[in-house]
Amino acid sequence: MALPSGAPVSAKPKRRFYLRWPFGLAVAAVIGYGVAVAMHWDDRGALWVQESFESTAEQSESVWLPAYQVDIDAKPLPGMDDDEASDIAFNPQTRTLFAVMGKNPFLVELSLDGNVLRQIPLHGWNNPEGVAVMEGGHLAIVDERLHDLTVVKVDAHTTALNHGDFPSYDLGKSVKSNKGFEAVAWDPLRQRLVIGEERPPKLYTWSTDGRSPLKGDKQPLPSDELDLRNLSALGVDPRTGHLLVLSADSNMLLELDEQGQQVSFMTLLGGFNGLEDTIPRAEGVAMDDKGNLYMVSEPALFYRFKKN
Repeated sequence: MALPSGAPVSAKPKRRFYLRWPFGLAVAAVIGYGVAVAMHWDDRGALWVQESFESTAEQSESVWLPAYQVDIDAKPLPGMDDDEASDIAFNPQTRTLFAVMGKNPFLVELSLDGNVLRQIPLHGWNNPEGVAVMEGGHLAIVDERLHDLTVVKVDAHTTALNHGDFPSYDLGKSVKSNKGFEAVAWDPLRQRLVIGEERPPKLYTWSTDGRSPLKGDKQPLPSDELDLRNLSALGVDPRTGHLLVLSADSNMLLELDEQGQQVSFMTLLGGFNGLEDTIPRAEGVAMDDKGNLYMVSEPALFYRFKKN
């Protein structure tokens, strides 16, 4: 039946903004919470609160990462953009650094200012991801695809290294084949290698005096405090024995004490700790005997941090 002329037409009521925004806010809150948990911002927030209660004495007994400021920021390693810097280690005998390149396997020796001193090709390696300097010129190299750890000897006359010339140790299969054993660090205080699996992050140790062939097998180390998205590299402070755990996916460097408890952290985002820009993909970390901190990032960038 037709409506009388002039009768008002009933229109579908429009949904008001004030009826929509609570739902949108709830969705945003759920998404934000999910991102915070995935990035472990909740844990970092708890650690940040914990840090604020640490005394000066307690800070002096640790590495205390919040006190570090970058003094060499994103220095390019010349001619290595296609080689993918994967790790870095400090050599106290020569007071130089050794970085390992994963895509085109070779070692590069650097000065403490990040200047290239020499390159040493690695023949027979597939994807070296971790390097540690032990005792008497011995270096441990972890290859993610070969699932092994090789102990090599490097001196001033070394021009190349062949995988088959040195003892290798099977690390076993990892949970994810392409996210396997990624990191290694030498702990001189406890006479052991610390080995890291990338994802899910896990830690292992292998006892050694740093000179002799390895004996036995790797042993699991409690990894409950590794609330990180991945594990990219490991370092050990030779003064305190505290472990440094680097995560490229979390843009984070985490300090663990001798009991494996979180002590401090440093974010790798631009604007923090003096960084002009976010470190693109932090893949290696090392600390020298004076407490200076070194990092390498893909593709081939060098960083140095010093404590205020």
